[in-house]
Amino acid sequence: MGLALSHPQLSAQEVPNQEPFAAEQLPDAPGVDVQRYPDAIVMPAPDDTSTVVIESAGPQTKVGTRYTLDREVVITYGNRRVEADHIDYDSETGDLNANGHLRVSGGQNNESISASHGTMNLKTQTGRFYDVKGSVGLRQSGKLGAKPVYDNGQPFLFEGRMVVKTGPRSYDVYDGSVTSCQMPKPDWQLFAGRFSVRDEKATAKNSIFRLMNVPLVYLPYVSHPVDTEGRQSGFLIPVIGESSTKGLVLGEQIYVVLSRSADMTVGAEYFSKRGWQQSATFRYRGLGNNFALAHYSALLDRGYVSGGQFVNQGGQDVVFSGRYGMSEQTRFVADMEYLSSYPYREAFTENFNQAVSSDILSIGYAVHEANGYAWDLRADRYQGLKQTATPTAPEEQIRIFHAPAADLYTTEHTLGQTRMLWNMESTLMALKRVQPNFATTGLTERFDLHPELSMPFGVAGWRLRPSIAVRDTIYTRSREEHPMGLLAAPLESGEAVNRADVEVGLEARAPVLEKTFNSGLVHKFFGGDVKHTIEPRAAYHLVRGVDNFDKLLRFDDTDVVSNTNEVEYGLTQRLFVRRRSNEPCDAPVDDAAGSAAWTGAAAGGLMGGTQYGTASDAGYFGGPKGCGNRELVSWRLTQKYFFDSNFGGAVMTRARNIFQTTLDLSGIAFLTEPRDISPLVSRLRWRTSDHFDVEWNFDLDTGARKFTSNNVLVNFHEGQVFSGLSYARLNAPGRFNIAGFSSAVSDFTQLRALLGYGGPTKKGLGIAANVGLDLNRKEVQYGALQTQYNWNCCGLSVEYRKYALGSVRNENAYRFNFTLANIGTAGNLRRAERLF
Repeated sequence: MGLALSHPQLSAQEVPNQEPFAAEQLPDAPGVDVQRYPDAIVMPAPDDTSTVVIESAGPQTKVGTRYTLDREVVITYGNRRVEADHIDYDSETGDLNANGHLRVSGGQNNESISASHGTMNLKTQTGRFYDVKGSVGLRQSGKLGAKPVYDNGQPFLFEGRMVVKTGPRSYDVYDGSVTSCQMPKPDWQLFAGRFSVRDEKATAKNSIFRLMNVPLVYLPYVSHPVDTEGRQSGFLIPVIGESSTKGLVLGEQIYVVLSRSADMTVGAEYFSKRGWQQSATFRYRGLGNNFALAHYSALLDRGYVSGGQFVNQGGQDVVFSGRYGMSEQTRFVADMEYLSSYPYREAFTENFNQAVSSDILSIGYAVHEANGYAWDLRADRYQGLKQTATPTAPEEQIRIFHAPAADLYTTEHTLGQTRMLWNMESTLMALKRVQPNFATTGLTERFDLHPELSMPFGVAGWRLRPSIAVRDTIYTRSREEHPMGLLAAPLESGEAVNRADVEVGLEARAPVLEKTFNSGLVHKFFGGDVKHTIEPRAAYHLVRGVDNFDKLLRFDDTDVVSNTNEVEYGLTQRLFVRRRSNEPCDAPVDDAAGSAAWTGAAAGGLMGGTQYGTASDAGYFGGPKGCGNRELVSWRLTQKYFFDSNFGGAVMTRARNIFQTTLDLSGIAFLTEPRDISPLVSRLRWRTSDHFDVEWNFDLDTGARKFTSNNVLVNFHEGQVFSGLSYARLNAPGRFNIAGFSSAVSDFTQLRALLGYGGPTKKGLGIAANVGLDLNRKEVQYGALQTQYNWNCCGLSVEYRKYALGSVRNENAYRFNFTLANIGTAGNLRRAERLF
């Protein structure tokens, strides 16, 4: 039977007094369960905004405003629900007394309290419960019959002899415990005589921390977050570690919540062999994509003695990145870094890629985009740090500044009512360069204007794009050759210089050739039809007018424009796979007769495919591109032939020459003398599935008969297994007496490998290892072995890591990480440095 209190708009006079009634008094109806469909009587709610509904499977009695309810009693009040075997309830005062399997759930933070008995007041949302088990963050999934689920994987759970509820979101737990682990066997618990839970956190004094039910730590004061999405200020768990070069590592950090959108972490670490390291991190997250992130680290190094000389590797590193959008068209962006000493980074960073990276670019700009135009104001600074052969000597630096700079760029726009298109690039900036043996005095102003006119059209399936452009660049300073010749750094001249050129180009793309293979053998190996396409491309480029290349100061790629008369040719081959099961998502295709996309008659043979033909605009396989189709292989081959092998006299023999045309082809330098043909550039990618892909990129110098670069990358992951392998080979011209550096060839061969099983949150055992090898020297550059074991809500990771970076760093480090869900992490193995 049931009794409902609903609709606060009805007055008390509209509610009749009713004596208790039994289930037999309900109207009979076939298939009707009288306990599932009880009578409801409308009564006023305790306030003007909430609705009270009372239901029970047993008898109900009412005396005045007091109700006595038995058997599976449920009282729903607003967003709260009270369940018990027996409840006495006063609708006037809101007092409630419950016994037997009491459960209270709901509220603003999805509380759930289970008790043997208790009392509460629905109006004030206060009460007292006994023999309690409860949680915060438990909610219904919304599906009929579904079990309740937690808002996140780290709930707040508590137990106690008594719980006193003092308000809607506050209560005290006596003689109990709290945890973030799932019941009934939590990995860790905090025990105390009293926990005070207020809104977003629980606090206690004189508590005991237990791990696997073993008492470990006595805590005079402790706080635990209740809202796992919230944050609170406080000290983090101390950092403890050991390193062969740093010694014993002891550290501590404090976390400060500045606002709901910003926080900060400040800390320090003591290295027993080296000194003190300081660090600070600031984070801000605004509306949309707006953000700010700043990090500072520094070391006060005591130094050490090497070969009878004192070595100090201290330094500072400051990083800032941020974005602020004023509108969809206007934004401010910054990505800046200042590094005072390259040996500091090389010796103390925990990231190997960062340790061997000596180039730093800082940039800040404001840009406005509208109708295909982009205006920006920017400033940037390049810092190239090079360690000398002697560790005690200071590193050599190359610094290049663009400050300030104003740019105007456009997309292609139609010229009037014609089919011609125009675009333009224009910059005005102040520049400065400083390096050993050379520095510009003051700022060099440069103005560059580069408009272009083109008219793309198609003929018989060919796509052609002729273009003509002019470029005019004005410098307020120039450079001149040193009296000692090329063996010395050039000199700066106060004489202005003007560079002007005319550029003519013609790009041609032939019709795409294709052939489809659809035999049973193809289906067996690939799971569907396979289409092979060939995309030829050629481009002619002529630049004339640059007759003062040797007088231009070098700041960026704008300054390495040279005369050229060249043709670039190449082709791209692709293999696409279409699975038969995905065919309905494509446009209808008649496999027997073929279509515009499947050109040619059926051919016999092993592959059973169609003849090579041209692809249609409808997309491969006659349907939308990507609809049921997957690119299996992509292979691009490109090469240039230079009709002007001397590039208008800009080539210097026995020196590394870098021009804009060579940079457009490849980032690997190859010009050391006049030559007619460039290396063959190959880019191959093979992706069998989402779990496996291979890349092979190389530059083959056909003149020198060698690979100037050769790189292979393999990635594989399946289930909990992941692996990677990379091979990098560079054999290209080195620096020739530039800024004090002399190297005939840049020659290195490196191999990196990664193999692991598990994941950051996988329960049970996980293990991973990586290694970096210098194959030329047959040395290990770095290596790491990491194991972890995750329980229900805690995990332990242990790692051994080795760095071998010559005389600057030869370190063996042992690190660990112990994590408690919703509490924190102890140890010095940070998340960003983990292999998983």
